[in-house]
Amino acid sequence: MSTLATARSIRDALPQGGLFHEKSWRVSPSAFPLDETFVEELTKLGYRLTKFVRACNQLYRFSIAGKQPSWIADLLERGKPADLVEIQRERSFAMDTPRVIRPDIILTDDGFIIAELDNVPGGIGLTAWLSGVYAGQGETILGGPEGMLDGFASILPGGDIVVSEEASTYRPEMEWLSARLNSTRSQIGTWRVVEDAPRDDWQKNVYRFFELFDLANVRSSAQLREKALAGEIHITPPFKTYLEEKLWFALFWLKPLEQFWLRELGERNLLALRKVIPYTWLANPEPLPFHAVLPRLDVHSWEDVGKFSQKQRSLILKISGFSETAWGSRGVVVAQDLPQAQWQQELHAALADYETHPHIIQQFHAGRLVNHDYLDENSGELRRMRGRVRLCPYYFAGDTETTCGGALVTIVPDDKKLIHGMTDAILVPAAIAPPAL
Repeated sequence: MSTLATARSIRDALPQGGLFHEKSWRVSPSAFPLDETFVEELTKLGYRLTKFVRACNQLYRFSIAGKQPSWIADLLERGKPADLVEIQRERSFAMDTPRVIRPDIILTDDGFIIAELDNVPGGIGLTAWLSGVYAGQGETILGGPEGMLDGFASILPGGDIVVSEEASTYRPEMEWLSARLNSTRSQIGTWRVVEDAPRDDWQKNVYRFFELFDLANVRSSAQLREKALAGEIHITPPFKTYLEEKLWFALFWLKPLEQFWLRELGERNLLALRKVIPYTWLANPEPLPFHAVLPRLDVHSWEDVGKFSQKQRSLILKISGFSETAWGSRGVVVAQDLPQAQWQQELHAALADYETHPHIIQQFHAGRLVNHDYLDENSGELRRMRGRVRLCPYYFAGDTETTCGGALVTIVPDDKKLIHGMTDAILVPAAIAPPAL
């Protein structure tokens, strides 16, 4: 089969009705190749990120228990409803952490960095479908043709997948996923995609496919909380807003917490994560002592950062979490792309929001350029895109091990600095490249 015919066959294999509501992407004839050394690093990364997420959970628990500074929990609880804070402090859920961990990895000229972690990620069904289709074309897919299915079944061995109205774009992929699981793994359990309305027949396991900032609009939220507290159901990811905050990367780099991270992660894992977690600052408006400076920025205040030249502003400003602007590329500001006056305005607004919606500032790392072919739907021919890559491995965290079920690769045109799903992006699974001869 020719490369063009391969691309067309992949396009034509899409499930009827698609995998996303009213969303499309550019189809490529080939997966994105990763060499074996990089694949080994991704395997280690899953273990390290599982330890990191569990350490984050531990730090919060220590903070509310008085074993770590109280400002940590105070910071993570800002802007959160009292009932959510109450349930996430419940001792019965103390050790619950997300079972799916998806880092957003940006490939750079000298390696890669993790832009952020997503513990309620979309794309699980899409990546499962892509993995199977491209494996059928003879490619050695990362995680294997059914790695995503096996991974999801391992963390939800049958159960209800609750999709909110706000997350309805992703309903088709979750419906495809549940149908595929039911047709191939019925001996494990039954999977259902359900509305967010109250019901009398909840299964024991419930997968929460909605953001916690939207909880007030989820009709079954009170019922789900009551049943979880009564031990009648088990919900994953847990109702823990603090684990969905981006400011963990800022806490990771704080010198006063270094010994905690060292103890929880171990020296080798700590050093490895320092290489891939970008340096991150908390946008805290509180003044510094007269003799102090912001680390690595070497200025005394955020007011000084606002005066940085465009060249100095290799920074990203993000809202930390618990907001409709905290997912995708919404709520993300690339400082170098703005005139200085607008940059100052965005920075001042973030600082003013500190008490209710903390923001973070990260070092910006440009993605390296790659070439990848795609099917041009207008001409019906193959075209080559020069673009930047976001690699999203899906890690499924069990009690004793973490596995990588597969990875979704998003390639956007080279004029884009923020990498996310869009109509002119190529979406493919990651594959293991054959050894070099």
